[in-house]
Amino acid sequence: MRWKQTFIPTVKEDPQDAEAVSHKLMVRAGLIRRLSSGAYTYLPLGRKILRKAEAIVREEMNLAGAVELLMPALHPAELWKKTGRYDDMGEVMIKFTDRHGREITLGPTHEEIVTDLVSREIRSYKDLPVTLYQVQTKFRDELRPRFGIVRSCEFLMKDAYSFDADQEGMEISYKKMYDAYRRIFERCGLPYLIVEADPGLMGGTVSHEFMIPCEIGEDRIVTCASCGYAASTEVAEAKGEAGSSFGKPEAKEKEIVSTPGKSAVHDVCAFLKSSPEKLIKTLIYIADDVPVAVLIRGDHQANEAKIKKALKVRGLELADGKKVEEITGSGIGYSGPIGLDIKIIADNAVRNMVNAVCGANEKDKHILNVNPAIDFQPGLWADIRVITESDPCPRCGEKIEMKSAVEIGHTFKLGTKYSSVLGASYADDKGAMNPLVMGCYGIGVNRILASLIETSHDKDGIIWPASLSPAEVVVIPVKMDDEEVFGTAEKIYDELSGAGIDVIIDDRDRSVGIKFKDADLIGFPVQVVIGKKSLAEKKVEVITRRGKASDLVDRNDFIDKIKSILQ
Repeated sequence: MRWKQTFIPTVKEDPQDAEAVSHKLMVRAGLIRRLSSGAYTYLPLGRKILRKAEAIVREEMNLAGAVELLMPALHPAELWKKTGRYDDMGEVMIKFTDRHGREITLGPTHEEIVTDLVSREIRSYKDLPVTLYQVQTKFRDELRPRFGIVRSCEFLMKDAYSFDADQEGMEISYKKMYDAYRRIFERCGLPYLIVEADPGLMGGTVSHEFMIPCEIGEDRIVTCASCGYAASTEVAEAKGEAGSSFGKPEAKEKEIVSTPGKSAVHDVCAFLKSSPEKLIKTLIYIADDVPVAVLIRGDHQANEAKIKKALKVRGLELADGKKVEEITGSGIGYSGPIGLDIKIIADNAVRNMVNAVCGANEKDKHILNVNPAIDFQPGLWADIRVITESDPCPRCGEKIEMKSAVEIGHTFKLGTKYSSVLGASYADDKGAMNPLVMGCYGIGVNRILASLIETSHDKDGIIWPASLSPAEVVVIPVKMDDEEVFGTAEKIYDELSGAGIDVIIDDRDRSVGIKFKDADLIGFPVQVVIGKKSLAEKKVEVITRRGKASDLVDRNDFIDKIKSILQ
């Protein structure tokens, strides 16, 4: 690969619309360019890195026994309607009607499509097990695309689907994919964590997320250094002792007080000279079209994944102001559990609260000295809040840590959610028909690149591992007009290519300073510098990008030196 023949438009300044380090460096290093919000062009070096990531994914998937296919991006809406996900996906799904009046969607994922395919092809237990995968473009109408290729509207995903005769078989298939994911991310040089996760719209009973801790992560995870526990905040169990720090004072008589214009938790507490942990926050949700009141402590956050699971509902959304007033008789911020004629679910941390504050279901009014079980009785007590760093580890009771992270992979034990609805069944050895038991496994291939940059860079640019770098070595002739220097650089370039090393020669007629800056910015693992002084000593300079170590190496031994660096 020659620099002059490759389109590598590096730039000095950060793009104005970039927030994330990975976004800034990918633009500056000439890897991507923005076309529109959430849509990016991969320039030659960016595409090459993406292909290397794809190759690692394919190699490991094939080794794990998965078979590659390619499914359409255009999906008939009726398949999605059969599983109910057409409505569940909401506005994130890109939908349109074709010229024949058929409802079409651009595929955000392919569970329905692959299950429909298998339903028509697999007939017997003798055809099982089978795991199919693809590397395919997905489309989602993101409300707020962010961080360059991390959250985009068009992205590359590897998605795989396993089909087994029973749960035991599915567990084996799941383990194969789980282990393949570990090998993939290790080969890519990613510092990943595996966490227990909520299946969400995908469905099923068990799922794991492969996460990269970093500042731009929009997901929050919980980890415990003592026992190794790791989970997303959506599923991490909150086991803090509710109310223990307040003691058990005697219940006082309720009192309605005026709180003019005070609806937010901190405003109410400041006005009443109270604290958030002594306030019962009442949130009105619509769960599968039915209103429900959710009670949590004022210093806690509601966990919608846990609420859905506790209520056993598919849909859950906060009621708007008009709906809240219709249900409670007051606006948002003044709702309370006393006198509400709807289902009430309360977090376990509310159970032991004594003489608490809550809304009075009347504008500008709150109630003092409210006590659960005396003044109201929820229909259900459950863990429905987001865990906090003050809570103990759910597994061992020791201190936990919370981190931001980017999800790069997700595995799901789907069971028969899709197969039972879409008619994907097989005949067992007795001739009885049974639904196929499924697993699902996704990797955001684009995110491999962005996550690596987020966790592997310095002030000068990207630091790629050899497995993903757009070239393992860059050859830099110091003086292009010196025949000996450039001629030697060409010979070294040919020798490296002949040795099977992925190499680029910087044959631009530019200053050596610019060449060094661009080499550091793009992040080639090794730089081979050809200069007059080193040639006089029959040596070449070999610079390692990580750590900036520089060595003068004998002209006859430099390939062995480079191979040892790249290992």
